Amino acid sequence: MSKSRNQKLKILYLYDILKRETDFSHGISMRQIIERLAALDIAAERKSVYEDIALLRDVYGADIETVRAGGHSEYRLMSREFELPELKLLVDAVQSSKFITEKKTDELIKKLESLASVNEARGLHGQVFVRGRIKTMNETIYYNVDAVNEGIVANRAISFHYFEWTPRRTKALRRGGALYTVSPLALSWDDENYYLIAFDASENKIKHYRVDKMQDIRCTGRSRKLPGGFSDFDAAQYTKKVFGMFGGRERNVTLCCDNRLAGAVIDRFGRDIMTVPGEDTFTFTASVQVSPQFFAWLCGLGDKIKIQAPRDVKDEFIEYIQKIKDSYDGS
Repeated sequence: MSKSRNQKLKILYLYDILKRETDFSHGISMRQIIERLAALDIAAERKSVYEDIALLRDVYGADIETVRAGGHSEYRLMSREFELPELKLLVDAVQSSKFITEKKTDELIKKLESLASVNEARGLHGQVFVRGRIKTMNETIYYNVDAVNEGIVANRAISFHYFEWTPRRTKALRRGGALYTVSPLALSWDDENYYLIAFDASENKIKHYRVDKMQDIRCTGRSRKLPGGFSDFDAAQYTKKVFGMFGGRERNVTLCCDNRLAGAVIDRFGRDIMTVPGEDTFTFTASVQVSPQFFAWLCGLGDKIKIQAPRDVKDEFIEYIQKIKDSYDGS
């Protein structure tokens, strides 16, 4: 690239230098800026750099401040698109996500680090602990997400193969390798896994599929068939009713809980859940999809929570517990 072309890009390189090397606590001097530009084969005088900084600050809107430090002036980019606490949250989410492979985790964290200054990036890197975590082995999940989104945006049904892992750690296609064809509704991240929420018109019900267990996803030429009331479908509200993304029949269930479980109930159903407080316990009614995963959630809370109504759900839960007990008797 010729020097003249480099000169035209001077203000862009200057902004890159400020983003990479400065932040709220770290600055760069005019002499250092000129040195950095010279290393890029860009000749710069103080006056022209002052003018470029003024343009970036006053016209472009960059939050650049001039600070006195160590007896000289230095320049700092005080704020950027993502602040450090926001990047830390994103890094935590990426490294704790089971559906993201270890390789892609490393790549994504490096990209997130590039959004901070080099000094802030060191702090981000210091909190990264990826090795040894349980991660998916399916690198194609990113393409799967794109393919599912394409179906939603284009209002098309999608087809795919769905597999499960065998005890020998090999893949086995379900339904004997036959294609699944469903109408995608939404993607949901639940219990560290990505799920497709879709309508299966052949069974007239909403189903869930692990995105990392889908393969060969294609948009069909057919329009989506949507369940009644889909215009009011709220993925966030829907997932409150579903436990472990296992569907079941939807019922209004009334539960009596020890007061100490208030936090667990709010975490599960949200702060808008209506509760009836008592002296040591409280009751609430929630719409849930009754499934073994719902019963497992109840078991996890032990004798501090009880189903009050309806009676058939209560009896089904008792039967669920009894079957577990029976499986241990005589073993």
